[in-house]
Amino acid sequence: MQADHKKIERLLKTARGQIDGILRMVEEDRYCMDISAQVMATDAILRKVNNEIIRAHMKGCVKSAILEGAGDEKIDELMNVVDKITK
Repeated sequence: MQADHKKIERLLKTARGQIDGILRMVEEDRYCMDISAQVMATDAILRKVNNEIIRAHMKGCVKSAILEGAGDEKIDELMNVVDKITK
C-alpha cells in the first residue's frame, strides 16, 4: 500500500475509538439520533480512509501499470471499487 501509513493508521484508530463509543452508547440505551450521528461520523472517517487508499492506488499502482502498457486490469479493479462505492 502506498498511502500515508501514519495518516491511515491515525484515522482508523479514531474510527475504532468511535465504534467503541457507539457500542457504549447502545449499551447505555442512549438517544437514537445521538447514536446515528456517531455512526455517520465514523462512516465519514472510513470513507476518508478509503479515498486516501484509492488515491494512493491510482497514483502508484494504476499509474505504473498504465506506463508499462498494462493498465486495463488496474482500471477494471478500480471500476469494481467505484461500482461498490456508488451502490
